[in-house]
Amino acid sequence: MSTLAIVLIVIGALIVIALVVAAVRARRQRQLEARREIATEHRDEAAERRLAADKKAAAADEQAARARREAAEAEERARAAEQERQTAGAHEEHATQLDPDAEPADDDRSGSETRS
Repeated sequence: MSTLAIVLIVIGALIVIALVVAAVRARRQRQLEARREIATEHRDEAAERRLAADKKAAAADEQAARARREAAEAEERARAAEQERQTAGAHEEHATQLDPDAEPADDDRSGSETRS
């Protein structure tokens, strides 16, 4: 074999090796880009789900706060009603004491009226 043939074979082999290396690199770059795209999609979906979860949590917090506020208002109304009952009872008792025609109230009768 002549020197020229050996040089051409070596150059051919180097070109084939370079083409294989370039093809492998290009394939790897395509795979990396595909993985980057998938990762970006996953991050976007995670951000959307996180936002939706935050919205749901805020709505739940708001509903709980509304329920606590309504419970406090109901308790306040119950206290006011009890205060009004006590005031009404005191006025009735005072009126009975002042009225000369009023019959003395039995303990059993006044107790059953208070319970009603």
